[in-house]
Amino acid sequence: MRIQKSSRVTTRELAIFAMLGTLMFCGDILMEWAPNIHFVGVLLATYTVVYRVRALIPLYVYVFLNGVYGGFGLWWMPYLYIWLFLWGGFMLLPRCMPRKVAVPVYMGVCGLFGLAFGTLYAPFQALAFGLDFRGTLAWIAAGLPFDAVHAVGNLVGGSLILPLSELLRRLEKKRI
Repeated sequence: MRIQKSSRVTTRELAIFAMLGTLMFCGDILMEWAPNIHFVGVLLATYTVVYRVRALIPLYVYVFLNGVYGGFGLWWMPYLYIWLFLWGGFMLLPRCMPRKVAVPVYMGVCGLFGLAFGTLYAPFQALAFGLDFRGTLAWIAAGLPFDAVHAVGNLVGGSLILPLSELLRRLEKKRI
């Protein structure tokens, strides 16, 4: 996609971003059988590599669809900020990395995000449920096995970011 100097989003872009956000959501639902293993992080990273700031549009389509599907409850509120850490991590990476460097870096960032997911979720839990510092640390510790599974899934999935981003760029050049 040719990024225009204008900050206006075209109708075509809006339709594509809506579909990309829906793809994130559907992938998440299809992977519910495997707790904490999904392709949301891989897709968000791919969209960020290709679309940069505009990757926030499919991200928040995904977040909104999660709320509609699962209810806009307390579990959902951290989704408003937690994915920004992964998006921001990819925004900070250089745009032109050699392939041999990009793949392990992408995998590492995704894996670290998976490992940190519970810790990033913890401040909201502490506020919502009145946890003190010790309670928050206990909550984080109890979730570490789930975060480890999340990290491994993200690490493996991160190997797909480079080929997916190259495919997405080729499709954008064809203006499908």
